[in-house]
Amino acid sequence: MPLDKATCLRFYKRKDIQEELVNHAQSKEFSVRYGDGFGKRPDIVMYPKEIIELALKGATSFHCSEEIWDNPLDLSSSIAKKEMDELRKGWDLVLDIDCKFIDYSKICADLVIKFLKRCGVKDVSCKFSGNKGFHIGVPFEAFPSTVGSTPSKLLFPEAARKIAAYVKYNIQEELGKKILEFEHNDFSHIKEKVGLTKEELIYYEKNHYGDKVEKFNVDKFLEIDTVLIAPRHLYRMPYSLHEKSGLVSLPIDPERVMEFQREMAHPDKILMPMFNFLDRNVSGPSAKDLLRQALDFQTSTIVQKEEKEKLKVQKEKEADEVLTSPIREEFFPPCMKLLLNGIEDGKKRAVFCWGNYLGKIGWSKKEMETFLLEWNREKNTQGAGPLRDNYITSQLRFLVPGEKLPPNCDNEAYYKSIGVCKPDHLCSHIKNPVNYTLLRWKDHLKNKEEEELAAAKELKKKENEAKKIERELRKQEREAKKAEKEKQKLENGIS
Repeated sequence: MPLDKATCLRFYKRKDIQEELVNHAQSKEFSVRYGDGFGKRPDIVMYPKEIIELALKGATSFHCSEEIWDNPLDLSSSIAKKEMDELRKGWDLVLDIDCKFIDYSKICADLVIKFLKRCGVKDVSCKFSGNKGFHIGVPFEAFPSTVGSTPSKLLFPEAARKIAAYVKYNIQEELGKKILEFEHNDFSHIKEKVGLTKEELIYYEKNHYGDKVEKFNVDKFLEIDTVLIAPRHLYRMPYSLHEKSGLVSLPIDPERVMEFQREMAHPDKILMPMFNFLDRNVSGPSAKDLLRQALDFQTSTIVQKEEKEKLKVQKEKEADEVLTSPIREEFFPPCMKLLLNGIEDGKKRAVFCWGNYLGKIGWSKKEMETFLLEWNREKNTQGAGPLRDNYITSQLRFLVPGEKLPPNCDNEAYYKSIGVCKPDHLCSHIKNPVNYTLLRWKDHLKNKEEEELAAAKELKKKENEAKKIERELRKQEREAKKAEKEKQKLENGIS
């Protein structure tokens, strides 16, 4: 139903709804939507009565930031990243499930929640977006305060995007199966329903035997949106109305998502708020394992568009680099040399870095395995001790050497967090450890070529001098023979 002013005023005048909105907006950037446009930013809301005052001015919905701030009013469009990091107190994980078919969205939301709980996350909340999707939330308080030596508040948006990609990758096959089951395995019906061709809905992966296996690609019509996980991005607040549907963005029981019907979110049917979205009364850092697993995750099929572009540019730059033999430790950057000594925390992240780094500098998978197993056993004795051998071998099993770059130097979750980022003069000119090594290797080859050229010139000079001496000796020899002949003629003439 269309959203009119009367509906807005009737709903937003409720004290319980006002209190829910104000409580949720604490320490968050707040923004008001007036029909088709948004109000000023940054803004905050502090008192329940402000909600009805805004509704009287034409407010239709309310939105807030994923990030939690010391003072949201200090934000601006021109604020530098460093200043933003200083203002940020934390960030909530908000996964936006976007699909125009609500039944498919429900299936996806249910699988996401179950997967998060399998990862040990206890504080998972869910809300209907207000139209056809769902938001899954994990509050910042459920994450560890630090990862290695890096405060978790500095890991936004990279860590949240990694988690989204990790979740997406792990549920994608089951999601395809569940949607097929829902449609009674009628693929043609799905194809007609979503308006896509078979070629757009099917992709192929190789199994352990190298055979191509057909897979159902739901990404074309159902998305766990990672692009919207960005600095100062806003999401529709719980108990806010939705302009297109006229329904409420309603928090629901995460255990009963599949029972939800859109009619339940009609503003006249909501008797009282029953569930919180992003409840801050958590049971400890239950999302610790989820965060670490996501940061360690070696994504192969789900890579952000910007990462793909960076990789494409990097590959073009490296297209002329042909490594005929692996580059050794003397050309490693400071971070990788420090990793050689072993680390106390972040060993799995280090294995991820090693695999992609060594593959890019010419190491074979067998060389990597031998190196990493020895490094892990002999050097990683700090903290909880070495990783299990089978963890390293399993990580290398599906690695294609040279296919991917290791994380960039500015990725807070890796070298800085692990404690090995100790830059030298060259580090300021590069963005990735591979660049450092290739630059040094190229300089080495250039110096070696110059030395070989100089040696060749010196050798040529000596050869020329030797030939000159040889020619001089031959000349002297010819002159001596000629003189000898002249002498014999004289002697014969006298006799």
